[in-house]
Amino acid sequence: MFSDLNNYNDTVDYLYGLQKHGIKLGLANTVELMNILGSPQNAFRSIHIAGTNGKGSTSAIIASILAESGFRVGLFTSPHLVSFTERIRINNRQIAESDVIKMASGIRKSIEGKDLRPTFFEFVTAMAFQYFALQNVDWAVVETGMGGRLDATNVLRPDIAVITNVSRDHCEFLGSGIHDITLEKAGIIKPGVPLITAAQTPGVVKLLSDIAASRGAGIHVYGKDFKGSLLHMDGSGITFDYSGDADYRNLSMPLTGRYQIYNACTAIRVCEILGRQTCRATAIRVRAGLQKVRLEGRLELISHSPPVFLDSAHNPEAADSLAASVREIFPDKKIILVAGIMNDKDAVGILQPLVRLAESVILTRPAYERAAPPEKLMEIIKDSGLTGSRCTIDTADTVARALELAKARCREDHIILVTGSFYTTGEAKEVSGGSGILGGLREYHRAGSGK
Repeated sequence: MFSDLNNYNDTVDYLYGLQKHGIKLGLANTVELMNILGSPQNAFRSIHIAGTNGKGSTSAIIASILAESGFRVGLFTSPHLVSFTERIRINNRQIAESDVIKMASGIRKSIEGKDLRPTFFEFVTAMAFQYFALQNVDWAVVETGMGGRLDATNVLRPDIAVITNVSRDHCEFLGSGIHDITLEKAGIIKPGVPLITAAQTPGVVKLLSDIAASRGAGIHVYGKDFKGSLLHMDGSGITFDYSGDADYRNLSMPLTGRYQIYNACTAIRVCEILGRQTCRATAIRVRAGLQKVRLEGRLELISHSPPVFLDSAHNPEAADSLAASVREIFPDKKIILVAGIMNDKDAVGILQPLVRLAESVILTRPAYERAAPPEKLMEIIKDSGLTGSRCTIDTADTVARALELAKARCREDHIILVTGSFYTTGEAKEVSGGSGILGGLREYHRAGSGK
């Protein structure tokens, strides 16, 4: 017999404990959960989003535009940076702690006595869908946790599927090659449901096109069916033009980085396709939705004096894009890099573009068991031949200490860039004044895998 979840701490402790069930790629648990709860995933219309990078930004932009179009919009993303409540939102308002308790308690009681052991992500997916159903959302914008085909969120029957891009990540679960990873992400493509993709690799686009065609799903490809043109970019955002069903000029958004143009244009295309049905996303609403979008941990400025930027780049493609954007946005600035990376990640691929960018590097580790020791990262840099006479490299045992060292070195012509993992950026945000709530729940799966 379960004891009641009487407070928020008990609730997050219970959720944290579900991580012992690890990661189970497959839909059996989630299907059974949904059946027990009365199929809440069928109570709202949805947009389902997969991809290696850009899922969070694209999801947030779509949700913002739909909210500006007069809809009640649920948003389910992962992981969180500081607070678990970031994962479940309605019209950009985070779920209340009291509702986290209610949802977790209700689901826990519903499965009591049943031979069902959901993982953390399966349970939280059920919480989100049940919450959206009870709150009568019109639309839910749902980001996959990992992959797509066997992801817990894939019980949805969406109105539109989105695959932002495909590159190597989570290879121990999704496969080592791009072909296998693409197949996993393409698992969200449903018969007759339009697919929108910002994938740039010809082989990936061809495979997605073939799969979409086999399922009677039309595909909309960035650069062919819609596109954007960057007009201006600085530390506070981007300005761009969009071409698709309509042409929008001088759109602006408070998310920066050249890569954000792909995410923004993909989101606009989603709303254009929905607009052919019931979306009502007029030019005014698109413009307002872009201007009001908010997202943490994507080249986010958290301090002005000294300037500290956070970016949760945790794979080589994201690190390459981040380095290119920083060079373009801050051509006259010297970079102090604070980097903490998980042990199972491609540290060489992540560090190469970033170390070459920096004048000074401080390697650290967030307070999480999977974090690579800074001494190991130092050896990786040395073995990869990335050290140079102009770049100093040091280590710090904690993110807090790394930030102290970085700030001590910071001069008027410097910026501090914290990156390498959601854990590292989340901890940096806590150190800088954010209120952390169970940092261990930044990830939905067991030690040995992650972002």
